[in-house]
Amino acid sequence: MLGISPSMALRFEVLARHNRARASRLTLPHYEALTPLFMPVGTQGTIKGLTNDQLEDLDCQIILGNTYHLALRPGADLLDTIGGLHKFMNWPRALLTDSGGFQMVSLLHLADITEEGVTFQSPVDGKPMLLTPEDSIQIQNKIGADIIMALDDVVKTTTTGPRVEEAMYRTLRWIDRCIAAHSRPHEQNLFGIVQGGLDPQLRDICLEGLVARNLPGYAIGGLAGGEGKDAFWRVVAQCTAGLPEDKPRYVMGIGFPLDIVVCTALGADMYDCVYPTRTARFGSALVSEGVLRLTHAAMATDYRPLDSSCTCMVCKRYTRAYLHTLVTKEAMGSQLVSYHNISHMMQLSRNLHSSILEGRFPE
Repeated sequence: MLGISPSMALRFEVLARHNRARASRLTLPHYEALTPLFMPVGTQGTIKGLTNDQLEDLDCQIILGNTYHLALRPGADLLDTIGGLHKFMNWPRALLTDSGGFQMVSLLHLADITEEGVTFQSPVDGKPMLLTPEDSIQIQNKIGADIIMALDDVVKTTTTGPRVEEAMYRTLRWIDRCIAAHSRPHEQNLFGIVQGGLDPQLRDICLEGLVARNLPGYAIGGLAGGEGKDAFWRVVAQCTAGLPEDKPRYVMGIGFPLDIVVCTALGADMYDCVYPTRTARFGSALVSEGVLRLTHAAMATDYRPLDSSCTCMVCKRYTRAYLHTLVTKEAMGSQLVSYHNISHMMQLSRNLHSSILEGRFPE
């Protein structure tokens, strides 16, 4: 398996550095990826509006699947029978699955958190459904992604008081249950998630606890939930400084290009977010100057491409005026803008990687 170490199903090599920023090669069972990298979110084994061929054309290296939603349908046993999500969705490259834990925050009105696990009210039939650390890992073992995430106790970053400390310590207790439940360590990489809110001491305790468990990689969780940028970047800087040099570092839920550049400068390697595709469905295109709102009336007579510096199929073939007539009205509009936005994020990833390799990252 590409010289991957026997205890882990990945190999991580830092190819070049600029201060804390690093360009690396991440060898996974299904794909050899280059970092920094952005992972589009395909909640149920699909990136909305795009085919897998298009995602390969755009050079997506890893896409993200949602454990909670995949377990509801089509169901983990069905995926296991077929041979995993890779086969089911016909995706030859790498996959990462989240633990289902984020739904504690996004579906909090449906969730009840105890030491045993998280009880959700199923959005499908309203029945209570308990997700324990063991369940999360067993489901992810059946889904078969290259990288699987530990179940953590997630609280919003804006939360203060004893709940933050409780969640951090529970995350550490749960990681041991996740490790014990993980039946495929030679084929799937279990990443731990650093929690602790905006409290530097709690983050340090969590960091040290997770690093001591010698996991294949680490994520920085519980951010991008409404805290100020300074607080967000301070936590990322603290965590990347404390995480091992020879393991990948993944900042969860980050999709704004500026945040990705800053987090890369601070030493992070991997990012994911629904933002590029979700914002496309609302008619916004990511361009080198920022965000282009295609719904604005001025776009109706603008015959330029979305981004003159972009070489994607959409920028080569369609004008802003044409897309203005489609967005938010026709499915094709959101498909084309989603294609461009993913292209923009992949190009950003490649530019970051090559700029660190070539020593021109600060520019």
